[in-house]
Amino acid sequence: MEVILKQDIQGLGYKNDTVSVKPGYGRNYLIPQGFAIIANESNQKMFNENIAQAAHKAEKLKKDAEDLAKSIGALTLEIGTKAGESGKIFGAITAMQLSDALKAKGFDIDRKKISFNPIKELGEYKAVIDIHRDVQHEIDIKIIAE
Repeated sequence: MEVILKQDIQGLGYKNDTVSVKPGYGRNYLIPQGFAIIANESNQKMFNENIAQAAHKAEKLKKDAEDLAKSIGALTLEIGTKAGESGKIFGAITAMQLSDALKAKGFDIDRKKISFNPIKELGEYKAVIDIHRDVQHEIDIKIIAE
């Protein structure tokens, strides 16, 4: 089943992309939730017109995303957390904590745009920020004991 995405969905595609999904996923989740519409001829024409009108705006958004990635640069986030003597932390580091640490540095990044492997020990790690569909930026994370 072909659908046109109305918003970015991680692991599936970006807004205005035409993607192929299983029929049940499209009919029972994406379309009722308002995340997608069926990719028939009339909807394709409508979205092509919207894309043509939004091309200039999209270029500005991409440039803003690139500027944000440059301003973040080689930033290393230090996050303090409670840890045991063996170096294992109590709980885990979440995307919310990374988002809050970035916000404290002056960068307002949504937690849903940050991806990394689960962090359960002290040390240095890397996370990827999906700023724009064409712009991903990698940051270093240093987990320290409080």
